[in-house]
Amino acid sequence: MIKVDHLTKRYGSHVAVNDISFEVHEGEILGFLGPNGAGKSTTMNILTGYLSASEGQVSINGYDVLESPNQAKANIGYLPEHPPLYLDMTVREYLDFMYDLKKCTLPREQHIAEICRILKIEEMYPRLIKNLSKGYRQRVGFAQALIGNPPVLVLDEPTVGLDPNQIIEIRTLIKSLGRHHTVILSSHILSEIEAVCDRIVVIHRGNIVADSTAADLSRKYSEDRRLTARVKGPAAETAQLLASVAGVKKVTPLGMREAGMYDFVIEPKENVDVREEIFRRLAERNWPLVGLRSMEMSLEEIFIELTREQPLLPTGKKERRKAKEAEK
Repeated sequence: MIKVDHLTKRYGSHVAVNDISFEVHEGEILGFLGPNGAGKSTTMNILTGYLSASEGQVSINGYDVLESPNQAKANIGYLPEHPPLYLDMTVREYLDFMYDLKKCTLPREQHIAEICRILKIEEMYPRLIKNLSKGYRQRVGFAQALIGNPPVLVLDEPTVGLDPNQIIEIRTLIKSLGRHHTVILSSHILSEIEAVCDRIVVIHRGNIVADSTAADLSRKYSEDRRLTARVKGPAAETAQLLASVAGVKKVTPLGMREAGMYDFVIEPKENVDVREEIFRRLAERNWPLVGLRSMEMSLEEIFIELTREQPLLPTGKKERRKAKEAEK
């Protein structure tokens, strides 16, 4: 659906995007991450036809953005970080204007009404955009991206200015749109990327430094495969039971953390998932598993690691320590 092939963008002697390639498949939600100045916005502007590339190709649904710009853009709904709103228009006037600008052929009233219903802006329909809150302006910007029901959506910081309830609603909307659209989502809220996206691409200094799922990145860059379990049951017997689970290498009791509840660190054997068996064995004894969490690195920690001046490779502790000492 989206294909980026050896894309490069130069501004004089500065290389903003350096020979990057990736694909986004139909129905996939891709999280596009990078620190400020990494080349993320430049790449997204090239994808949507707002900038030309110095080298390489970008195709949208089979249309080359440079050679067939009108056909390519007709397949894209774009929500920039700062939506292009006309503040002296009402929401109705603006969406009608965008409908005409995009040469949409879907039934006007029905199509726009459905978009407004999805984004819960029906009550804002007659109001001037300049009188709307930042959150509602963001929703209106999202609405214009959906006009024409484009197969590809490019969303740059779609939840900026929204309150927590609205953020959850937009996340749910993006997930549902991913069933019928191909989505590229850029956000500085890493929990949002982790909750919504099927795959993550991280760009740093114009280069792609990671392209994988959040789970695979965590496994690749985390040294710690251990689990922390909180169980409501007798401490000694629980420790023995956990140690007897197939695939468990070691169990370390951490003591009581709540009344009648004990914490344990569980170290599984390499490439063995013991979570389901732990749950089943504890349920047989009627000892509630109150909590079970991984001690692997979070997406935020991985992002920081990947975008260091000299990203560390996922090696052992000794190698990491040597690399840190060499940096000093």
